[in-house]
Amino acid sequence: MKPIGLTQAIGYIATGWRLMRTPGLRRFVWMPLLINVLVFGILGWSLYSLANDWLHSWSFLSALPDWWIIQALDNLLRWLLALVMFVAMAFLFTLLANLVGAPFNGLLAERVEAHLTGQRITDAPSWLTLVRSVPRLMASELSKLFYLLLCLIPLLLLQFIPLVNLIAPVLLFLFGAWMFALEYLDYPLGNHGALFRDVRTVARQRRQLALGFGSGVAVLSAIPIINLFIMPAAVAGATALYVDHLRPLYPPLDPTSDKPVTSGHIAHD
Repeated sequence: MKPIGLTQAIGYIATGWRLMRTPGLRRFVWMPLLINVLVFGILGWSLYSLANDWLHSWSFLSALPDWWIIQALDNLLRWLLALVMFVAMAFLFTLLANLVGAPFNGLLAERVEAHLTGQRITDAPSWLTLVRSVPRLMASELSKLFYLLLCLIPLLLLQFIPLVNLIAPVLLFLFGAWMFALEYLDYPLGNHGALFRDVRTVARQRRQLALGFGSGVAVLSAIPIINLFIMPAAVAGATALYVDHLRPLYPPLDPTSDKPVTSGHIAHD
C-alpha cells in the first residue's frame, strides 16, 4: 500500500471523531471522555490557581507603585503564564489522562477495530476484557513514561544552549508529536500483543505517518475545550490508521494458534 502523507495522517483525527460518534461505539467513549474532562478540569484549575497565587507573591510586583506600566507587565506575565500552562497541559495532562484511562482506551480501540474489520479480537465480555488488559496497559504506560523522561530531559537542557536554543522548541514539538503518535498507536497495536518497543519499531517504519498524526493531536491537545475530547477521538483515529496502513507491519496473530501472544512478529519492508 502506498504510504500516505502528513496531511492525510492528520485527517485520521477527524476519522476518529466520526467513529467515536458511531452508534454501537458511543458507550465505549464515555469513560475515556469523562476521565479526560476530570483530569484537564481539576488539574488545570489547580495549576492555574497555584500559578496565580505564585505570581501575586512576587515581591517586586507588590512593592512597585500601581502605575499603568506595572499593570501592563502584570498582564503580560499572566498571558505568558497561561501559554506555558496550556503547553504543559497538552503534554503532561494528556499523558496522565491516558495513564488513568488506559484500560478504557484499549477497550475502545478493540471495539473500533471490530467495527472497521468485522472481526472481534476476543469474544470475552467487555468487563472481562477490561480487567485482563490492566496489567499489560499499566506496564506499557510506565514504559512510555520512562521513555518520555529519558528523551525529554536532554531536549529541555537544549533550551539553555545559545544558538541551539533557537531550534530547540521545534525539536521539542516534534518529540511531543512523536510521543502522541506512540501513545495512541499503542492501543490498537497493544491489543495484538505489541510491546512498547514494537510500537516504536512500527512507527519508525512509517515515520512520516506517525509524525503527521501526532502533530495534529499535539496541536489540538493545546486548544481549550477541544482538548477535552481529543483522547477518545485520537484512540479511534489511531485504530483506523492501524487498520488501514499498519496491519501489514504488525499483522494480528492467528487466534486459533497455540502460540502465546508475544512480541516478535513484526513484518519488515
